[in-house]
Amino acid sequence: MLSKLWILAYRDLGRNRRRTILSMVAVALGLGLLILMNGYIAGVMDESIQNNIRLNTGHLQIRASAYTEGEMSLAWPDLLRDPEVLAAHAATLPGVRGAAPVLWAGGVIATPNDSLGIQVTGIDTTSTIYAPIREALVGGEFLNPDDRNGIMIGRRLAGELGLAVGSNVSLTVVDSDGNADEGVFTVRGIFHTGIPTYDQGSVLMPLAKAQAFARTERRASAVIIMLDDNQALETVRTALRSPDLQLLSWEDMNRLFIETMQTGLAFYYILDGIVMLIVAVIIANTLLMSVFERIREMGILSALGMKGRHLTQMLLLEAACMGLAGIAIGLALGLSSVAYLTYVGIAIGDIASVAGDSIALGSTIHARFVPETFAGLSIATFIFVLLAALYPAWYASRLEPVVALRG
Repeated sequence: MLSKLWILAYRDLGRNRRRTILSMVAVALGLGLLILMNGYIAGVMDESIQNNIRLNTGHLQIRASAYTEGEMSLAWPDLLRDPEVLAAHAATLPGVRGAAPVLWAGGVIATPNDSLGIQVTGIDTTSTIYAPIREALVGGEFLNPDDRNGIMIGRRLAGELGLAVGSNVSLTVVDSDGNADEGVFTVRGIFHTGIPTYDQGSVLMPLAKAQAFARTERRASAVIIMLDDNQALETVRTALRSPDLQLLSWEDMNRLFIETMQTGLAFYYILDGIVMLIVAVIIANTLLMSVFERIREMGILSALGMKGRHLTQMLLLEAACMGLAGIAIGLALGLSSVAYLTYVGIAIGDIASVAGDSIALGSTIHARFVPETFAGLSIATFIFVLLAALYPAWYASRLEPVVALRG
């Protein structure tokens, strides 16, 4: 009986091909849009977090228990006393790709014509952690550890202040004693990471010079640790745990962004539901119109002995055929769109800087393949299509043969 119902369902769909094709297109466009949208959102989240890990936070940070990130305090009690020892110890642990001390200080960079507030970062210039900055150099050279008056700045900052490699600038920071110290530095290199907030607001100098400039002796704000993968995070954290230290994971340091995106995802779930509901209404309308057009035929089938459940199954099979065909086309459209955005991306330019310092959006945003999400969307779409077919199927199954034969 099932094979005969398949044949009847296939023939019924072919009677009004335009309507059937339009219904399939609706399913395909709906699913394709959902796949594209979810792949894009996943790409924004993943790329922002990875950019922040790569350029700012690392996978794990060691800080003094009294240190508060937002304040960038240079007071000695808030800094790590032996950052080199901690970094050396962390580097020996399994799963650690690199560990290096870093010093952060708020400051002002000035030229004769303009000035801007920036973050001064003292870095271990020999560490592999800063390979992304080496790769991002677009002019000049990377800093040497013993450079006493050299700095690196982002291309965006250089453009705003009219600076080039070899230019001299004035830097001012409030040191550990609370006094404003000013020095003249030379731009050794210019980098372009593609993260507007980082390229505009960061000035890098050798760690030893930053410590001397800020009068922190050999203290540092934190030790940044990069891991081979996230699997080693808890093991490394356990090995480094100490009562007088903070151990912050990348999740802890990106919590604001993660929570914001999770809150925003509720809106996208609602949008997903609306798109699926629209598709369901189209399918229901298609099948209901088909039932009205075939009332006499269904009356004949009922008079010949076809039961109501068979009519229900036939209409569900019609919906399944349209749904599966539409899902196949939608997957092709959606996955090809995600592939394009994954490799090419969408250039958003300066809009990325609106996100602020806590969200490391690049000037070009890419999508990301999320197979489990795409599979879930496909299954949910198919379920919505079948649910949409229930009312037309129920209506057809309740038709009395005599009434149906009269039309």
